Amino acid sequence: MARDDWDLHWVELAAATSRNPAQALRRRIVRSLLRAPDRGARILDVGCGQGDLIADVRRRWPHAELCGIDRSSCATELARSRVPDARFVRRDVLAGGDPDSDLAGWATHAVCSEVLEHVDEPALLVRNARGYFASGCRLVVTVPGGPMSAFDRHIGHRRHYTPASLRSLLTGAGLEVEMATGAAFPFFNLFRMAVILRGEVILNDARGEGAGSPSLPMRAAMGAFRPLLALPVPHNRWGWQIVGVAR
Repeated sequence: MARDDWDLHWVELAAATSRNPAQALRRRIVRSLLRAPDRGARILDVGCGQGDLIADVRRRWPHAELCGIDRSSCATELARSRVPDARFVRRDVLAGGDPDSDLAGWATHAVCSEVLEHVDEPALLVRNARGYFASGCRLVVTVPGGPMSAFDRHIGHRRHYTPASLRSLLTGAGLEVEMATGAAFPFFNLFRMAVILRGEVILNDARGEGAGSPSLPMRAAMGAFRPLLALPVPHNRWGWQIVGVAR
């Protein structure tokens, strides 16, 4: 289905995604919760997309070993061009199968950011990803909460989460949950409301004007929210950015 054609989505939406201040917010949250050491960390990004998070992690942890997994060949090619010293593997984790032998039990730290909402069996994806985790691996998860937008439906969101439903999913996948909470209220919620109210026009905004850049209204809106989403991130039950930490 078109909603799951991520090779096409990355062609259309890569520029808008890189500019999105919500992505920068999530990367800050991930950095604050990952707690990797300066040396010796092996960090895995499950559903790495075009590598924006891996690039950010490389800047924060320059001595870490990095690996990203994604089912899209377009995404892994983009990611490899951004972070040539990281390893990127094209793999559908949901499909199961053993990891490559050198990646089995490899990750001391892992991230799964804005992935689980895209799949019909998110707990299965997490269980399959555990094959890549070392004993005690620290996993940071982000998923969307609140109502869906037309953009969310276009890119294949199956469901949005609450802290309780994320905790239940991770526990059901056999992980020990340290934290599951909302984050970034109120400004992230306001940003999401702006996206929702834009309706289906947001799709053309994100595709841009034929020059690989989002539309002027979208750039202006993202610019307006960028300083607000750069403020300190409170964790509370009202935030529509849902975050979990598990082992």
